[in-house]
Amino acid sequence: MLWWPLVSFLMTGRTFPMTQTFGYYRVSTAEQNPQLQIDALKAAGCTEILGDVGYSGAKTSRPAFDEIMSRIGEGDKLIVWRLDRMGRSLRHLVEVNETLAQRGARFESLTEKLDTSTAMGEFVFHILAAVAQLERQIIRERTLAGLEVAARQGRFPGRPRKDNGWQMAA
Repeated sequence: MLWWPLVSFLMTGRTFPMTQTFGYYRVSTAEQNPQLQIDALKAAGCTEILGDVGYSGAKTSRPAFDEIMSRIGEGDKLIVWRLDRMGRSLRHLVEVNETLAQRGARFESLTEKLDTSTAMGEFVFHILAAVAQLERQIIRERTLAGLEVAARQGRFPGRPRKDNGWQMAA
């Protein structure tokens, strides 16, 4: 009599809750190709794939990401190709993860094989989020150090000036 609960459920007029598996991709510049991410998200079984092109991971507000976050709910899942596609700031990643948990949604990262529906997945998520932020800060420190060295050597950032033959009067 396993079929009776199903018949009873259908007779009440209620419908089965539909869950979504959202895939999210992001590339920082229009010159980058997101196809690798899209193919991986399709292979993971995403029912809807949205992405942002030309948006940095440092930005917390991105059109496609914001749309997913406004629609995701109980039983849904958000899948990204790699953790840094969702964001680079530890604070932002943790806030997104908490929002998903409050809504009863899950988060998965394909590259890191991360699923926050388990205690170990949640723990690893926090470690990887911290590493992503550290990586971003190290890149920033190196960039600033390089700019300082260039300034001390009398070089200025950017393209060298074009010599147009004019000389400034002293």
